[in-house]
Amino acid sequence: MLNALEVFTTVIVGLMVGVEFSVAFVMNRIFDALPEDSGQLARAHGGRMLGALMPFWYIGSLVLSAVWAIAGWDRPGAGLAVIAAVLLVVSVIMSLLLLVPINNRGKTWTPENRPADWKEQMNRWDRYHYVRVAVIVAAFALLVAALV
Repeated sequence: MLNALEVFTTVIVGLMVGVEFSVAFVMNRIFDALPEDSGQLARAHGGRMLGALMPFWYIGSLVLSAVWAIAGWDRPGAGLAVIAAVLLVVSVIMSLLLLVPINNRGKTWTPENRPADWKEQMNRWDRYHYVRVAVIVAAFALLVAALV
């Protein structure tokens, strides 16, 4: 049963990493290249859509990793699972303190009501997001290493 939990957790975290990597290095670049107000509207829509899903994915990944670390404490790789869970805690804290406040503002913006510094706020979100992606990639890599 623990083996199934380890594989399931790794897949769930890996999929989350893939989505967040895609947002950082593919989707936002596409959005930024769209003409006129389309990029800002796309970011707002993405913020609403992913903003509704990602909290469950981040918390779920953290819980699964923590359960793996606790249930497999006496097995090889448990220390790696613990470190991965700690990194996922860091990613949740980063999200709550740095990214969610910007996202909550950005998802309500339209070309008519957005602030003058909206691009700067989106650039700040992007920079924080790059760091968060690095953190969750590290957590994923540790989970993969804990499997072997």
